[in-house]
Amino acid sequence: MQIDNIFKVYNDSISYGSSLTLGLSKYMSDFMEPSLNTQWAFMEAEWNKLQQKSAGNDSGSFLELLQLNNDLTHRAMKSSMETIIDYQQRFQNEGISAWQNTLYNNEKEGLADFFQRRKESAEVVLNSLPQAIRDIKAEYGFHFGDGGNVRIDETDRFVLYQVLPLKKEVKTNPDGKPVLIIPPYVLGPNILSFLPGEQRSYVHSFADQGVPTYIRIVKDINTHPAVQTMTGEDDALDTRRFCELLKTKHENAVTLNGFCQGGYIALCTLLSGELDDFVDSLITCVAPMDGTRSPSFVNFMDGIPPSYKGLEYAMKTLPNGNRVIDGKIMSWVYRLKSIEVENPVTKYFQDLAIYGRTKDPVISKIAFAINYWLTYDRTDLPVAITKMSYDSYTRPVDKEGNLPVTLFGRTLNFKHIMDKNIHFLIAYAENDDLITKESAMAPLDYIEAEVTIYPKGHGGIATSWSVPTSECAHHTCFLGESGRRKLRGIVRYHLDLEEGLIQAKQRREVFDRRETRTYTCYDSDELPGDNIPLPGGSQSGN
Repeated sequence: MQIDNIFKVYNDSISYGSSLTLGLSKYMSDFMEPSLNTQWAFMEAEWNKLQQKSAGNDSGSFLELLQLNNDLTHRAMKSSMETIIDYQQRFQNEGISAWQNTLYNNEKEGLADFFQRRKESAEVVLNSLPQAIRDIKAEYGFHFGDGGNVRIDETDRFVLYQVLPLKKEVKTNPDGKPVLIIPPYVLGPNILSFLPGEQRSYVHSFADQGVPTYIRIVKDINTHPAVQTMTGEDDALDTRRFCELLKTKHENAVTLNGFCQGGYIALCTLLSGELDDFVDSLITCVAPMDGTRSPSFVNFMDGIPPSYKGLEYAMKTLPNGNRVIDGKIMSWVYRLKSIEVENPVTKYFQDLAIYGRTKDPVISKIAFAINYWLTYDRTDLPVAITKMSYDSYTRPVDKEGNLPVTLFGRTLNFKHIMDKNIHFLIAYAENDDLITKESAMAPLDYIEAEVTIYPKGHGGIATSWSVPTSECAHHTCFLGESGRRKLRGIVRYHLDLEEGLIQAKQRREVFDRRETRTYTCYDSDELPGDNIPLPGGSQSGN
């Protein structure tokens, strides 16, 4: 090896080690930042308890909490050590191969190239990656005011936007059946317009089929007190207002479509009866219909002493005196739940492997957008809305089908969907590690519904399968469950409902009875809800 190469290897190895250390330190600092919010919330909650009861939590509960912290620390350290050992073994094996290639003058990667590649990878994660994540903002999510969305209505809490087609040749059908999309409070709406320029946009998978597509956007909680104090009833009444407006505008009943937490909120509103005159179909996507059936989250919650499970440990007080749920704490809780894969050491070396090797700009954009979503789309939450979700994870649906929450003092029961003849599609992801199959499909214990199973994980429906040319594109039928049967995509389901309504109107003068529609998407082994009656009757396939 020449002298100049020796010095280069030495300098690159020092630079690599420095970047590696700084990058790992940054990941650990970012991970621990929400812990400061948690400590303040914990002290405030304990102080309030002292003021109210003249005594805080008992020492036994505190020791249980310490045990939980020790367990999380142990799991994080075990995973971190396994990650480091695995990385070190790969580093050693590649380094030995590079040394041998240099020693024997092989044409394969030598020691100089090896350390240069390692140095560049570490510098990308330390310096280039954070900037690339910030830069993707211009392409990621919604950009209201750019002409792609039209403000239709607003309340003190929400703004209703119409999403226009991205394809210039597509025109929205004014007589079509409108869909109102309800995003999750926790994850925010931008995941539903992930990368429109790459055709990875859930909302545009509807709009680009000519469907009148609308999305409900919550106003900034930091500047709107009405959002800070919002209740489930407020949410329901605003949704009713929007649905009434859309039904009048398009002269068709609305399809209510809720994603993740938005699906549960939409379900609760529907079961309250407030939407009976305006909504005739419901689509839920990766939505926790009964959160107690998600073992990973339930097991995590079971490890927390009962006296420390209250939402007050995630609250913060705003300058105007209103209390909200701290979004940073909530996101941190989700990371703690999966500490084996979400700890900073594991995440750092995962990013090092992904960004240090990929040369595909499309893959990079997707990864950058996911990181932007996870890093910047965290917001504080209204207490009452968060409690609805909290209750769904701590109290199961009862044997009669009653949800653990109420609205307007009314019991919310799944059977309301069947009683009102509402069409119901449940979509979930096959490898979802956040919302399990059992949680998403809980309604099937009480009523019938059509089910569509998508491959991949929780975000796949909003990202991968929004691409119109993908194998499970939303506007198509596709094979599911190892090719046993065809399933209808979410948009296909909505379009078929619309077609059924059109045919029903055309035949209403001839038929004065309800007929059962047979879906031609299914080859065998019908799922629950394969034959759903449509108003006025229809015999068409897809």
